[in-house]
Amino acid sequence: MEEIEVIFYIEGLGNDKKVLESAIRQTAEGLKNEKGVKVKYVRVEDVLENEDEDILKYSGVIEAQIAGDLASLVRLTLKYSPAIVEVLRPGKLEVDSKELMKILGEISLFMGKLMQQFGGLAVYPKLDDVPVPRIGYEREEIEELIVEDRNILYRFVIEVFGENEEGIKETMAKALSLEGCRINKLVVQGQTEDGKFKGLLAAELLSTFETMFQLTGKYAPVAISIIEPEVVDITANELQNTLTDLGGFVNELVTRPVKRQIMEKKNTEFKLNP
Repeated sequence: MEEIEVIFYIEGLGNDKKVLESAIRQTAEGLKNEKGVKVKYVRVEDVLENEDEDILKYSGVIEAQIAGDLASLVRLTLKYSPAIVEVLRPGKLEVDSKELMKILGEISLFMGKLMQQFGGLAVYPKLDDVPVPRIGYEREEIEELIVEDRNILYRFVIEVFGENEEGIKETMAKALSLEGCRINKLVVQGQTEDGKFKGLLAAELLSTFETMFQLTGKYAPVAISIIEPEVVDITANELQNTLTDLGGFVNELVTRPVKRQIMEKKNTEFKLNP
């Protein structure tokens, strides 16, 4: 697989300067010792104090230039959750769909474990007024979307829960449309237990590379397979957006306990000082 060169910008936050400095040093050392990639440099910025913050009042940044294949860089993104990923080269790369499916499987497994611990990621506004999207496309339309719009055709299976089968199908069709997908097929199967429906939703979707990765990160599908094309081309801009999104998803989940503490503290202050 082609070598990709990136810069990770990893942000650390904390309420104790010495503890944060130690954590940042350990993270930097971990990056320097990563196997399977070339670490060009790791630069640690000074920890700064934000006087306007009471809980996470200290922040620090690590900048690291790394080169490796796509699979390795995705693993590092999931491990270190950089706030920003900048892709330096190449301007465009081609990845075999089978390799891409392996990477998507790793993302799904990793994110699924985090969601079991911290909760889900897929949140939408009320969908009542959102029109039900079209489901089903002609072969000529699919080919045009793949060739002209650089869409990917893939199958996507997730676990679903709700009041009833039809309600889940309609809600998920709207949600997937909002995510930027065109839906070729959508099937829900399962059973109702104690008044609640539980089952699987299988969808055949058309979307961009970025959307496909975002869906994998948000939903941690139990299965995902790319149908077409056999080789997926990815631009540097698409890749850096995708890796930055993945880092953001991980960060959103692992920082939830701290954010919860901040909100509880603010609510307590509000009650004590009306």
